[in-house]
Amino acid sequence: MTLRPRQLAVPAALLLALTAACSNSSSSGGGGGGSAAPLTGDCAKYQAYAGHSGTKVTMYASILSPESDSLEKSWAEFSSCTGIKIAYEGSSDFESQLQVRVTGGNAPDFAIIPQPGLLAQMVKTGKVVKPPAQTEANQARWSPVWKTYGSVNGTFYAAPMSANMKSLVWYSPKYFKQAGYEVPKSWAELTALSDKIAGSGSTKPWCGGIGSGTATGWPATDWLEEVVLGTHGGEVYDQWVSHQVKFSDPKITAAMQTVAGWMQNPAWVNGGIGDVKSIATTTFQDAGAPILTNKCAMLQQASFYAAQWPKGTAVGPDGDIFAFRFPAVNPAVPSPVEGGGEFLAAFSNRPEVQAVQNYLSSSEWASSRVKVSKGWVSANQGVDKSLYTDPIDQLSAAALTDPAATFRFDASDLMPAAVGAGAEWKALTAWFAEGQAIPKVAADIDAAWPQ
Repeated sequence: MTLRPRQLAVPAALLLALTAACSNSSSSGGGGGGSAAPLTGDCAKYQAYAGHSGTKVTMYASILSPESDSLEKSWAEFSSCTGIKIAYEGSSDFESQLQVRVTGGNAPDFAIIPQPGLLAQMVKTGKVVKPPAQTEANQARWSPVWKTYGSVNGTFYAAPMSANMKSLVWYSPKYFKQAGYEVPKSWAELTALSDKIAGSGSTKPWCGGIGSGTATGWPATDWLEEVVLGTHGGEVYDQWVSHQVKFSDPKITAAMQTVAGWMQNPAWVNGGIGDVKSIATTTFQDAGAPILTNKCAMLQQASFYAAQWPKGTAVGPDGDIFAFRFPAVNPAVPSPVEGGGEFLAAFSNRPEVQAVQNYLSSSEWASSRVKVSKGWVSANQGVDKSLYTDPIDQLSAAALTDPAATFRFDASDLMPAAVGAGAEWKALTAWFAEGQAIPKVAADIDAAWPQ
């Protein structure tokens, strides 16, 4: 039996109020609140995004706890004040599952995409929606190059959310002081220190892990990128990204030999974990743990790795953990800096989706994220640098804004997704896990390049 709800008499005043509320919600397609009821107190600053209370948007990304905890905290007040619920889902299978969801008609409202190559792949599906005018206007607070990373064929699709400094080496200042080691300032000093630590007996100089679900292999791409950029500089790096210089080119295979001498050296790795092959089965999140027990001395990882250290770990120049700049392999290359970032792409243009899009591209949200997220840095110029109280964030922000640096975006993220988020991950994983020969690794990656 079907129960029919009772018809209730609605007072005229209430009916008018409901009609006005509906009008506000449906007429604010640009994401603004327009004539929405005024927000008061601490919520007043979100007035531009009001008018969509009781709505929900979905967001999908590769960011997992604990990093995702601070991400959700960064928009908590916005969500509470505007009444727009942001339902976040993180997945270690993000790169493969996003394609499945989008082509299967189950796209999220938003995806946080860390690879411009993957963004281009999503745009080809025809499902990515161009941002509203306010989101595009917010790009004035970023260096112009960041807008190009969020564009495909000259059309802007995805606002940058974060910038991260990848050219870092994590270490323990306490251990270095105890052992009498100095922070190396050149590649020659770094290799000499590695040999010295290897000869100490109980500690290996390096630890590493490239496990990351269906994205397994990506940390190895960073190691290769650091060496290519730090050996040959920006011009060759750019030619490599565009495949003018192939992986089989002697410049790149020589860089792979350098990586092998560093991260596949059995005397140097994988302290506290296992042999060279263990790098392929160790998650990147777990890779740095042996530094805290002096089983290994150093880990090459990005600034966002700060979120992986256990709660209570003292991070600083005299603390349990800190980091130094990864030195140039070739001293003729001035201050090489590899960076990465994340971009917010939308698959819907509903008003509440656009309101969230406008907020997450603003300086106000970037500042909110900085306040709650150690290890998170924004290249948004509207962020007050005094908000960076964490020493790693300060180090990263200084490097990313260094006018003398040779800065380049993560190469695998710029390459076509079939290569940078596919064949290269797979081939470099086989390189570590199976001891695949360098010519074979290079040929497999080149063969995947779209014609």
